[in-house]
Amino acid sequence: MQWTDRIRQVKIILVVMAIVIAVASLVVSHSMTRDLEAQERSRMEVWAEAMRSLNQADENTDLNLVLKVINDNNTIPVIVLDSNGKVTDFRNLSINASSRADSLTKVTRIGHELLARKRNIRIFLEERHRDYIDVCYDESLMLKRLSWYPYVQLGVVLLFVVVAIFALLTSKRAEQNKVWVGLSKETAHQLGTPISSLIAWVEILKETYPDDTLIPEMDKDVKRLQLIADRFSKIGSVPAPVPTDLLELLGHVVDYMDRRTSKKVKILTDFPAHQVIVDLNGSLFEWVIENLCKNAVDAMGGEQGTITLKVEETDTWVYLDVSDTGKGIRKRNINNVFRPGFTTKKRGWGLGLSLAQRIVEEYHHGRIYVKESEVGKGTTFRIELRKCHA
Repeated sequence: MQWTDRIRQVKIILVVMAIVIAVASLVVSHSMTRDLEAQERSRMEVWAEAMRSLNQADENTDLNLVLKVINDNNTIPVIVLDSNGKVTDFRNLSINASSRADSLTKVTRIGHELLARKRNIRIFLEERHRDYIDVCYDESLMLKRLSWYPYVQLGVVLLFVVVAIFALLTSKRAEQNKVWVGLSKETAHQLGTPISSLIAWVEILKETYPDDTLIPEMDKDVKRLQLIADRFSKIGSVPAPVPTDLLELLGHVVDYMDRRTSKKVKILTDFPAHQVIVDLNGSLFEWVIENLCKNAVDAMGGEQGTITLKVEETDTWVYLDVSDTGKGIRKRNINNVFRPGFTTKKRGWGLGLSLAQRIVEEYHHGRIYVKESEVGKGTTFRIELRKCHA
């Protein structure tokens, strides 16, 4: 829990930092954009005055300063429209046109768009205000880039946060895997000696009481215990799945559970008539089904009920549903049932479904999830596996 709390704290810190950086970047960038926009507006007012001086100049007017002001603008796109809406001049525009007429048409359209957006400065050329020009201008390339900069920066910050959180979760998962492997192998090691002793005692009982009908059942349970220890020893290693008839494997599980489950609980099957071949590690997958069935029995609380194993298939997938008529799972708990340590039982570690998910998804490249559940009516778990096409 301490590691989980640390991960949660680090994620909160990273998200808060990202929000602070994003807000600060947007505020600073917006302020800079407004300042630059005001500067460009001021430059355009000077440029417009220069255009008026040029239009009103006679042969005695010194145009050196006027022409310098006009020619120094090489960043801000400008279109000059007369009182009839015709283009008289334009500069700093990139126009893709096949001819001059086509170019003028496009420039005229852009000029009127700027005029409609009120990005213009109107200069009257005479006192009666009948003749005028509209100096229409757009944002410079620098201003446009600056307006996009905070969003790019925000994207980079978010990418950094996502990568950092992914790295933390990966580290957490790797540590959990080490705990799983260590616990499993230590359990298998600790079970080894008493199981060997039990096997020896069963052999002695067979020789001493050869006609006793209970001893073969004891032998089956001891072998089952040995199989469980073998399953724990394989956790952490890469199991070698082999083509297996899923229906035959499920039949073994049903027979075993049926003999060791209360007569109040009936185990039903709904299988296809033909074989269903899937790449499986038999001992590990049997444990998954046993765990689901035992959870179903516990969910019935000693009352009468049924457990149904149903197999369906498509061309590429096999679907195994394990349904029960138990107490069901509350909606708020459905997303937590596979979380290590989560349990609604008075006794138990809450590791069974977590380990089942690991076996199905990591070792068999399938999927296990709660298909449906209703409180008071029961639950259905679904396992999805790829078919074997060997």
